[in-house]
Amino acid sequence: MSGSSDDITPVSCTIKPPVHLQIGDAKADAAQSGVCVVDVTLPFGKPVHIKDITFKNHYTASVTVRLLRRSPGQEAPAKWCTALRDLPLMENPHTEGGSQDYCSVHRAQMQVEPDHVISVRLILRQPSSAWLTFSLEDISIFPHNPEKEVSDWLSDLTLVEQHPDLEGLTDPQTVSSSIQQMWALTEVMQTNQTTASIGRYDVDGCYDIKLLSLT
Repeated sequence: MSGSSDDITPVSCTIKPPVHLQIGDAKADAAQSGVCVVDVTLPFGKPVHIKDITFKNHYTASVTVRLLRRSPGQEAPAKWCTALRDLPLMENPHTEGGSQDYCSVHRAQMQVEPDHVISVRLILRQPSSAWLTFSLEDISIFPHNPEKEVSDWLSDLTLVEQHPDLEGLTDPQTVSSSIQQMWALTEVMQTNQTTASIGRYDVDGCYDIKLLSLT
């Protein structure tokens, strides 16, 4: 899960303060249920295709990712959907393994395509009472640009075509030259080929050179 997107600038977004769900009367009972919700609002009017969501864990046992998506060109209201459910962030909620790791959730891990997203909701869970607080820090959302990926793929393909591994192979320029010469010779032979049947001319056991002449 660790890692980040290379050479991509994260989307400018607003991370709202975390909201901890509480048991009983919030005013009288401060006991927390072990569930926390963090909403990330993306730029208004600019739906985002998400490539990665990165963050640093702070004693969160698991995270669920929900996306608010708006279908392009439609007047229908945006809808929430669950992209990833209960992704483990700690090896054991009661021990510190993974409690402060840097993590990355890639679009390939999500159960729905994270496209046309206008808001992200992260639902954090920590069932253990061993930790006083839990949260996610340094949350960043990186955009997905399929056109750039295709362009990079084509550039790599062109580079391979221009610089192939020719060790042990004939020089391609030599091969090309030979093929062109063979093609030209074939064209000349087809142009000069006579339509009359020459037949066989045998004069005293040998061929008369003049009779075999095609010109």
